[in-house]
Amino acid sequence: MISALFEGFSAVLRDVAVALTPLVVVFVFFQIFLLKLPKRHLIKIVKGIILTFAGLALFLQGVHVGFLPVGELMGMTIGSLDYNWILIPIGFLMGFAVIMAEPAVQVLAIEVEKASSGHINKKIMIYTLCIGVAFSVALSMIRVLTGISLWYFIVPGYIIALLMTKYVSSEFVAIAFDAGGAATGPMTVTFILSMTVGVAKQLEGRNPLMDGFGMVSLVALTPILSILILGVLYSRKEKLGDERRTYSGREF
Repeated sequence: MISALFEGFSAVLRDVAVALTPLVVVFVFFQIFLLKLPKRHLIKIVKGIILTFAGLALFLQGVHVGFLPVGELMGMTIGSLDYNWILIPIGFLMGFAVIMAEPAVQVLAIEVEKASSGHINKKIMIYTLCIGVAFSVALSMIRVLTGISLWYFIVPGYIIALLMTKYVSSEFVAIAFDAGGAATGPMTVTFILSMTVGVAKQLEGRNPLMDGFGMVSLVALTPILSILILGVLYSRKEKLGDERRTYSGREF
């Protein structure tokens, strides 16, 4: 049974090595000619590279033997039910849970909190992204069940996002568009996408290539909108704070 878990692992190791080699070569070049880091730092970096290699290899192997088959099987099983509308609330909960576990989202929230000196709270960022992606996965399930074209979601969504950038500070605009990329990380693509494709395979009259894919584009869109909405709320909060301070100063 253990051997079955590591079937094709050599190919995964090769792929990860090919992906990391350019980064290692660039680092070695800079270390020799520019950085010249001390031995203590080099040891830490080498350990980090080894851990990254092992982590990526094990994660990708887990995707092949676990995430993809389970996600597709879940989608096919639920899609075959007479009450397959339950996919909508399930998709909402799945989207929320997956983004909560998404490493890229955690890193983004931590960096935003650091850069803003705690002004933008990490937990607020994470929960905002979770809610945004939860809605996007629910919309993806509605799209698969009904066969609505992806254009009816994408075009209005980006028009609204572009219009909202006029009413949000530039900091939140930058964070919002980075959030869209962070949300489409490995957890979302491996599990939710395979589940959506499984649903499309099971439903009569649905083409997995046409109806199963496109979910990732919605996941990339809704975090942008949710962070922009958060930016509007922050702007209003700041304006109210300024007005109160001005009023208090006059009273004084």
